[in-house]
Amino acid sequence: MRAVVQRGFGGTEQLSVQELPDPTPGEGEVLVRVTAAGIDRGTVHLLSGLPLAGRPYFGLRTPRFPVVGRDVSGTVAALGPGVEGIKVGQRVIGTADGSVAELAVVPVSRLAVVPADLPGDLGPVELAALPVSGLTALQGLAKAHRGEGVRTGDRVLVIGASGGVGSYAVQLAAAAGAEVTGVASAAKADLVRDLGATRVLDYAAGTLDDGTRYDLLLVAGGTHRLRDLRRLLVREGTLVLAGGESDNRLTAGAHRQLLAMLWSPFVSQQLLGLMSRESGEDLAALVEHVAEGRLRPAVDRTFSLPQTPEALEELIAGRVRGKAVITV
Repeated sequence: MRAVVQRGFGGTEQLSVQELPDPTPGEGEVLVRVTAAGIDRGTVHLLSGLPLAGRPYFGLRTPRFPVVGRDVSGTVAALGPGVEGIKVGQRVIGTADGSVAELAVVPVSRLAVVPADLPGDLGPVELAALPVSGLTALQGLAKAHRGEGVRTGDRVLVIGASGGVGSYAVQLAAAAGAEVTGVASAAKADLVRDLGATRVLDYAAGTLDDGTRYDLLLVAGGTHRLRDLRRLLVREGTLVLAGGESDNRLTAGAHRQLLAMLWSPFVSQQLLGLMSRESGEDLAALVEHVAEGRLRPAVDRTFSLPQTPEALEELIAGRVRGKAVITV
């Protein structure tokens, strides 16, 4: 099979298209013939090997996952031992330890079957943009009100609203009946409004504090200080740190998540760092949201397999609206 492989940690110069042996699914695994693969900030971290605190997972000296990408959309090519309830030929989405390839092995626990009756304009490209970012948004919103989830009439602020996670969070919160404010660049404000936000704040305009206080603040980007984020919440509001980058090579933006968890027991607000779970059950819930029209993947552009380095450069530069997808 053809796959995009990273030789070492660094930039996109580490990437090349190579011929690899076809993988074989093991116990509880499914072999997927890949139609499309989404890329996100996690793909960038795995490529760069940063932050350094993540090296035990990324690989200490060489990449633990040489084939890039995690989001996968395609059809079942073969079943490993013990797999039930899935048939060869069915359309599926999931998360793989290397998805930008012609074939990918996916644990059945990280897989969801795509129903045949989806709207005709929602194909494998759109679905490839769903798994990782969609799971993060879904699980982040579920943290509101001490785990009860977003309620009708809640005020929700999404920082990074035009990105992968943010674009899903805006839609899901609006579908739950919340009044959603998104933070994005002025050039992407139209996209965020189309996704369901009632207001859009320009992240370059300075402070986000216009007097509004929010029940839930989901952070999917930016480098705002924790104390400044807390000021935007109601007395018992919830802050969910699902993303955000910095130049710190050791922790990137993860230091805010650690600080939030240490601070949370001593304040009335709930301050959380989020590491999303790659759950087949939650993937199925996302597919149901898509099938019922509450959620639509926002795909900016598609790239061919050899164009993967270009796609990642666009993502790193912040020029992607929603998600970028590799067609295989």
